[in-house]
Amino acid sequence: MKRSRWNVKADASRQKSRKAGSNPTDLSLGERARNEAIAWFWVVLVFLLINGTLGQARVIPSGSMENTLLVGDHLIMSRVGYDAGIPFTNIHMPLWRQPHRQQIVIFKPPYAPNQTDLIKRVIGLPGDEVDIRNGAVWVNGQRLQENYTTGPTEAATPRETPRGIAPVHFPYRVPANSYFVMGDNRGNSYDSRFWGPVPRGNILGTPVAIYMSVEGSEDSWNGNIANRFEAYAGALLHPSRIRWKRLFEAPR
Repeated sequence: MKRSRWNVKADASRQKSRKAGSNPTDLSLGERARNEAIAWFWVVLVFLLINGTLGQARVIPSGSMENTLLVGDHLIMSRVGYDAGIPFTNIHMPLWRQPHRQQIVIFKPPYAPNQTDLIKRVIGLPGDEVDIRNGAVWVNGQRLQENYTTGPTEAATPRETPRGIAPVHFPYRVPANSYFVMGDNRGNSYDSRFWGPVPRGNILGTPVAIYMSVEGSEDSWNGNIANRFEAYAGALLHPSRIRWKRLFEAPR
């Protein structure tokens, strides 16, 4: 059967397109490795950008913020406007947003910046006078209304102050560019009552959502990999250990 001139031209055109096309199997090993490296470079770059300027994940390792935050709550921290830094280093810089009173913040402890980040609630702003009496907090002469605390608020004694840090005496005037913070569980929180205010440059961001909440001991979230694996495995085998009702809540 005789083929038409048009079919011959079409076949030739398809053959030319296949030869000119970018078939991955035609690439050399070096070209494929280069393309793979470029793809992973962009993945890592986007991760570093998000981690350094937009948000990070955090886990609550202690009961200092109960009952607002529970041991085993997994948080998304927003750094937007508060801080920007190079991931996996202590190099960072504060940005334009300033924390407001009674906001929950995440920060580097001023007495040991290389230790694990802390999470507390802002009580006093720069220039505020903070006082503690009758089991309550007073700011600028007005009693602070706090419906989130567990237990009465008491001042720390000089004996409880870390070595090398001046004791906090009340009423206390918050220094410029610093914040006075406390945990919501006032009887079980190591905070500004013991070691003083947090410089603005130490504040990294604020929690915006709980993306997971797993029941487990404090040891599970304090850097012990084996205990953490056990907590996650227990949650997989026993889903009731996941606090489902807390998922996607915004801490307040």
